[in-house]
Amino acid sequence: MHVLQDCEAGLAGALPPLDSGSSPGGTSPVEDFLRGDVLVAQGMISGEVSRTLDERFRLTLPPEFAQAIADESGQTILVKERAGCLSLWRASDWQLKLKQGVSLIHQKIQAGRMEQRYAEVQRLGRLLSTRFRTVQLANRSRLLLPDGFREFLGVSANQEVIVVGAVICVELWQPAAWLEHLKAEMPQFNPLFQDLSQ
Repeated sequence: MHVLQDCEAGLAGALPPLDSGSSPGGTSPVEDFLRGDVLVAQGMISGEVSRTLDERFRLTLPPEFAQAIADESGQTILVKERAGCLSLWRASDWQLKLKQGVSLIHQKIQAGRMEQRYAEVQRLGRLLSTRFRTVQLANRSRLLLPDGFREFLGVSANQEVIVVGAVICVELWQPAAWLEHLKAEMPQFNPLFQDLSQ
């Protein structure tokens, strides 16, 4: 229990203030977070679960994850991140982030500051055109993976997908890609945690 208390104290600076109440199991949200349960607390999405795509390429998300990334009508933004990984974002968050970036690039084009970089602007335009799509969650938690996105994820019908809470979004991983990502990234956990929690 001392380890848990030490971790909880160490997380105080890294995590936004969490509700001091208890979860249904009688534990605090920080304890749930540290146990690795599927959790959405104060906007932080955490947890890892395995799901299977059905024969129609539908995936049922944990309700906590679906609620965190969908608006009132059940819409969310599906994004191509890297080969073997897609992400799901709350539409308002994604659109604000995108609008700010596109607006800045547009201003630079209008001011003549991108004339030497048109090939890069075109490259960005091509990637942006295919990078994301607004999708509707059926029954508030079931996602139909569209053509192009399931190929990018690298999965087939009746295959496992790893669903991961990435604090600000939900990620969908092809299992082998997730394992390779973990092998590469996990050694950097302690330095990253220390840097972000100071």
